[in-house]
Amino acid sequence: MPFDPAVEELLRSDRLVPWLDSNAPALGSGPLQARFLHGGTSNTIIALERNGRRAVLRRPPLNPPPNSEKAMMREAQALKALGGTGVPHPELFGFSEDPSIIGAPFYIMEHVDGWAAELGEGDCLYPPPFDRADQKRPLAFALIDALVALQAVDYRAAGLGDFGHPDGFLDRQVSRWRKQFEGYEARYPGYRRRDIPGFDTVAAWLGQDIPAMGAPGIVHGDFGPPNVLFANDPPVRVAALIDWELATIGDPMMDVALLAINLRDDARPDVIPRAAYFDSTHYPTRGEVIDYYGRKSGRDVSRADYYLTLAQFRLACILEYKVAASMTGALPKAAGDRFAPMVVNLIADAHDRIARSEK
Repeated sequence: MPFDPAVEELLRSDRLVPWLDSNAPALGSGPLQARFLHGGTSNTIIALERNGRRAVLRRPPLNPPPNSEKAMMREAQALKALGGTGVPHPELFGFSEDPSIIGAPFYIMEHVDGWAAELGEGDCLYPPPFDRADQKRPLAFALIDALVALQAVDYRAAGLGDFGHPDGFLDRQVSRWRKQFEGYEARYPGYRRRDIPGFDTVAAWLGQDIPAMGAPGIVHGDFGPPNVLFANDPPVRVAALIDWELATIGDPMMDVALLAINLRDDARPDVIPRAAYFDSTHYPTRGEVIDYYGRKSGRDVSRADYYLTLAQFRLACILEYKVAASMTGALPKAAGDRFAPMVVNLIADAHDRIARSEK
């Protein structure tokens, strides 16, 4: 201390330090060091160090997206529940719902040594040697191994019995996300809801012949390479799952589908999906990843196309908030320019899958 003014605005160190003394003894005592680590549209991450112990503080950004404060506390609850399980995750040091401390709910977790994929223009960027083509297949399967470990957790025994409502989970997905999509007009004055080609057709198709859900489990909700820390040294393995703000209890196939929508379709292995955020040329195909998951987890994957379509619809509804927020100045215009075509392409890919299935 003193911190950079931008960091101080996020931390309010005169209030945070006494809170740490009482609520995060694992960090020890003495002067607190802090630096800005990452600031996304859904959360802000500050690196902390005290008495040689490193930690990470997560809080909503100064201009938070819908429900971000509630999501932050759910994230902390999920991390607390994972303690003592075989799921790779950061240890939770403490959390607070009281906005009077630093201006928003926050939590503090262990700093895990590892690397995460960085989002580039149309691709995920990995450090050497993981940027090699021969590392992409094992990376995808390592992600699925981490998911299988997560979904093997008895969520009730872990204290997450009231964390979600798995009964009717699939039945309410379309209405849940459509309502959020249609609510952006009211939340962001000046934004006019876009007419996304195929949106209504996809929503209607998803409402028909909904699969019977298997055993419910913990759903990460935002699963993919940018939300995972990998070990620094080969072979590829997951050191920690991070970014738990969309976690719930529901159908674990949703996480598998969220990763798989970025992969090449087995029927068209030379085509990268239009809405993919990374180049999946050297990754396994959707079918390979889904089959691997089925073998490792013992779950039924026969309705994978339904989950892929639902994952794309859900993600499109979520990402449209970035378009709306950019139109009102709550996010940079560049964010809207980037995500506006992605939303359209997610629905277009889903619509194309439906058309192929009906031939």
